[in-house]
Amino acid sequence: MEQFLKELFAGQSYNEKSFFLIAGPCVVESEELVMEVAEKVSGICKNLGIPYIFKASYRKANRTSASSFTGIGDNNALALVKKTGEKFGLPTTSDIHAHDEAAPAAQYIDVLQIPAFLCRQTDLLVAAAETGRVVNVKKGQFLSGPAMQFAVEKIRKAGNNKIILTERGTTFGYQDLVVDYRNIPWMQAHGVPVVMDCTHSLQQPNQTSGVTGGNPQLIATIAKAAIATGAEGLFIETHPNPAIAKSDGANMLKLDLLEPLLQKLLKIKEAV
Repeated sequence: MEQFLKELFAGQSYNEKSFFLIAGPCVVESEELVMEVAEKVSGICKNLGIPYIFKASYRKANRTSASSFTGIGDNNALALVKKTGEKFGLPTTSDIHAHDEAAPAAQYIDVLQIPAFLCRQTDLLVAAAETGRVVNVKKGQFLSGPAMQFAVEKIRKAGNNKIILTERGTTFGYQDLVVDYRNIPWMQAHGVPVVMDCTHSLQQPNQTSGVTGGNPQLIATIAKAAIATGAEGLFIETHPNPAIAKSDGANMLKLDLLEPLLQKLLKIKEAV
């Protein structure tokens, strides 16, 4: 495991041969939700020896419909993410959307996530790098794994080598995504750990309803293939009741399904 990841997970008990997990609800809906999810997932990961980063977006800036829920307010949401991490002893992450959000967000979270649609934005990547935090860049749905070398180079040139790349599928027609697992070794060739986003890669965007669809029944399939292919980490959005989630409910994993899935994935990791 990369040294910066070891430092990030300091204090957590984990198996060196395991993968790490980034998980949580899509967006901060309430204190009750983030605390419930973090408590459940951290307990599972502690028992299984899986390093865990708690994730919840403090604001959803990219929504299909203007009427969709975007958040409870940036400062309130960021404070709740930080509070959650401190309570359960977890590193935390959330996505940022513009260069002037990087420094303020870095005061609350440990990993700055760059959304896939923004992975080529030079000023955003540089601003994230200059905070000194870990920077997790999601590969654009319109890019190949090899093309992500330029995002990595921008961050390194800004003086930061704490980089993660995340695969989240490739645009397939107008309303679907497909996962090309060649992107995992291709992005690892840039000298960074690679995460598989098992939930957003199953989105069905651009629906005429104005709400993104998804195929959550295939989350386990995506995750199993990613571990078999050698991904160092998994990204899984999870919610106690996805049907009432305020964002991405159509492709989140129901919280009570997480533990049995992780148990299966550890067996695959051991086998490969």
